[in-house]
Parts: sequence; C-alpha cells; structure tokens
Amino acid sequence: MADPKGFLKHPEREPQPSRPVPVRIMDWHEVHTPQDDAVLRRQASRCMDCGIPFCHQGCPLGNLIPEWNDLARRGNYREAIERLHATNNFPEFTGRLCPAPCETSCVLGITQPPVTIKQVEVSIIDRAFDNGLVTPHEPEWLSGRTVAVVGSGPAGLAAAQQLSRAGHTAIVFERDDAVGGLLRYGIPEFKMEKAVLDRRLVQLRGEGIRFHTGVTIGGDGPRDLSLDELRERFDAVVIATGSTVPRPLGVPGGELPGVHAAMDYLVPANREALGAESGISAEGKDVVIIGGGDTGADCYGTAIRQKARSVTQLDIRPQAPDERTEHHPWPMYPLVHRVGESHEEGGDRVFGVNTLEVLPGADGAAVAVRIVDGERIDGRFDAYAGTEREVPAQLVLVALGFTGPDGLVDDADGLPRTSRGALVRDDRYAAPDRPGVFVAGDAGRGQSLIVWAIAEGRACASAVDEYLTGGASTLPFPVRASDVPISV
Repeated sequence: MADPKGFLKHPEREPQPSRPVPVRIMDWHEVHTPQDDAVLRRQASRCMDCGIPFCHQGCPLGNLIPEWNDLARRGNYREAIERLHATNNFPEFTGRLCPAPCETSCVLGITQPPVTIKQVEVSIIDRAFDNGLVTPHEPEWLSGRTVAVVGSGPAGLAAAQQLSRAGHTAIVFERDDAVGGLLRYGIPEFKMEKAVLDRRLVQLRGEGIRFHTGVTIGGDGPRDLSLDELRERFDAVVIATGSTVPRPLGVPGGELPGVHAAMDYLVPANREALGAESGISAEGKDVVIIGGGDTGADCYGTAIRQKARSVTQLDIRPQAPDERTEHHPWPMYPLVHRVGESHEEGGDRVFGVNTLEVLPGADGAAVAVRIVDGERIDGRFDAYAGTEREVPAQLVLVALGFTGPDGLVDDADGLPRTSRGALVRDDRYAAPDRPGVFVAGDAGRGQSLIVWAIAEGRACASAVDEYLTGGASTLPFPVRASDVPISV
C-alpha cells in the first residue's frame, strides 16, 4: 500500500463528476465526465489494502481491487490496466453499468464512505484506451477447434475472447444488425455511448474473433440455423442469448395502445439517438413507468430527453431507508434509497403502490393508470382503503423485469427450462444430454448484473476449453453456474 494513511488524510468521498442537468438532457451523450487525475489518485489512495479485502467478496469476477487502486494512486496506469484486465475483460462496461456491489463490501465503508472503486476502474480503462494500451492479444497457437457463440452481449463476448485466447476459433452469431446485444440497443447512450463498445470490438476482431450479424439460431419461428445444425458445424456451442422475455403487466388495459414493454421503447429510442428514424416517442406525453429498477430508470431518462410532458415511475416496494439497516449488515448489498442520474433530471417517483388498471380514452388508447397505496405482506399486496387514484398516462412503459430467454433457442430445440424460465445447465455450464452445448449468462442464470454475465462468460469458456482439450484448462473459472447472484 503506497499510502497507509490515505483514508485518514482524505476521509471524504468525491464521486464521479456529471454534466449539469439542464445541459445533458438536451442530448444523448454520457452523463458522467472524466475525473481529474489528482482527484482520482487521491480517491484511490483511500483504499486500505485490507488483509482480507471484502470487496473481492462483493465482486463475482474477483477483481484485484487493492492492487489496481494502489497503481492508480501512483499514476501507473500501464500496470493498473494489466491487473484490471487479469480478471475483467470489459472494465469499461462494468465501470459504467455495474451497481458496484464491491463498494458496499468495502471495509472502509464500515466507518467512512467507501472507496470510489467503480470510478477508479472506469478511469483506468479509459486512460488505457486513450494511451493505446488496449491491443489485441493473439493466441500463441491454434487448436484447430471451433466454437459457436450465440449472442453478443457481455457473456457471449467474454466467452468468445477467452476461448480465442486459448487458441480456439470463436464465431459469434447475433440476430440483430450490429454486435453488442443489449449493450448496443438496450443501454441508453447517456449511460454508455456506443463508441465505448465499438472500440472494444476492434480489439476482439484483432484477436481473430469473427462476428455474423442478422443470423437467427434455433427457435420455432423463422430461423437461419437450428441448434442441431450449429452443433454439427462446430466443436462446441455456447448459448449466451440473455434473458429477454418481458414480464407482463397482467392487469386490465395492459394490452391497450400506448402500453409497451420497456425494451420495445428503449431499442428504437437508442436507434434514434444513433441517427435512425424515431420510434415510440414520449414527446408531449404523460409517461408512466411501471417498475422501479434500472430498466425503468433507463426509460425515465429517455423520456425526459424526448421532452415528455411528465414522467412518473411507480415502484411496488416502499421507499427504502437512506442508511443501511440491521437486516442488511456490512458486507451485504444494502437495500437503501438510491437516486440515479436519471432521477436527478426531473419527474416523480412513487413508492409503495400497485397498478390496478390502465384506463382507455375515447379512442381506445391509454389515458391514465389507476393505482393504489399499500404494502406487500407474504408476497401479497395489501391495499390501503381509500387510496385509489389515477395518474395521467398516454404512454405506459412496463419495466417489471424478464422471465428468461425468448424463442431464439428454446424447447423446440430440446433445451429444458427451469421453473423460472431459464435454460437448464449444470455447474460446469453444460446443457443436459447435449454434449458440447453450454449455457452462460442470463440465459441460464436469469436476469442479473453485467458483472455476473462477464464472470459466467469467463467461467463457461474454461469449461468449454476443458471439453475441447480433454484436460485441465488454464483459463480462470471464477464462478460456478450454481452460484447464487447478489440481489440488487
């Protein structure tokens, strides 16, 4: 540890700077701006280099956080990115999109605000790209084995890069018109500009990974190849299609014109931000978002940038306390009230309410949402009498999460599902009774964090490598498929 008294000299936490709200809501560029080097190094010096770094417990990737914190404090970004890349293929993604369970596990957080781990992480990788330190790592030899990766989200990209570096030829299939999965069209530009994704793809292509877009694999609808056909052509197949089936609203009026699943709204909005024709527009409308998670927050910020007349986000959960409670002691991820960047930009959040009905207007389209106050008791919502009311809404966005992978690869191709809709796999990511077929990321875990997707992609690649070579893999195996994800 370079400065053993850093956390004493600098007890204050200096978060990542953001552009002013009146400025950033006028465009689609990233909300955050780079942190001054002196501030970054000062914040990195707060890391205590704990004997038992519990931040490792919070991170499924096992990031070597104290090591690259110290290197960043010294300004040694060349070695810092080497230590960061040792466990994380894509720190520029996690540094922007992960809710940072590592920070809630930071030992310093017991008595002081925790280290700004996420900010140090994204600063290291951005500086590395700016200084030409991210280059292709070609394998020393080729195995002659080929692997098809279905899906180009974070799990699929991580698996492909690890397998390529082990000497196998990785071919990634993506049904959309561009590589990236939800990183491409599901994540709003103001959270992560697509230039961040594209610069990483330059490295992956330089390592020999090949990408085929506009290709549909499996399913019982129109498709280009079945899973069996893909398996015949390749030595192994990794299914990393994500969890994309939206959970339905399930109330009267849920099918009215003006009611849309969150991704049906976000995807065309992202395309619009990149110069395509406009899709579903919130301009001049009262927008109600049903669901209090990150996807709902993405809809929130998007609607504000589209100049909605009003934006209201409904959350069935009560508003969480501002501080960690005794029910979530350190180092658990605490259920506390969080204000995201989108929520700073206007609009309203309503907690502890249930949606009863979407009301139609004279033309049959949605005009309002009827809600009621209450609380959840033993999985059931107990409404408070006399609290029913209507919220104007010409655009209703349903952001209640996802139930599993869609028909891209499903039971029609012989892959069983769990009771929660995910694809079945064993601890080594292998699909049952389908030798050479593996499942990684949200397709097998269910809806989860980007850091878990990358960790599973890395671990799945290790299992595939062992299957192909018949011996122990040199690739890391950070998490087993049965590991329970951190609830956030």
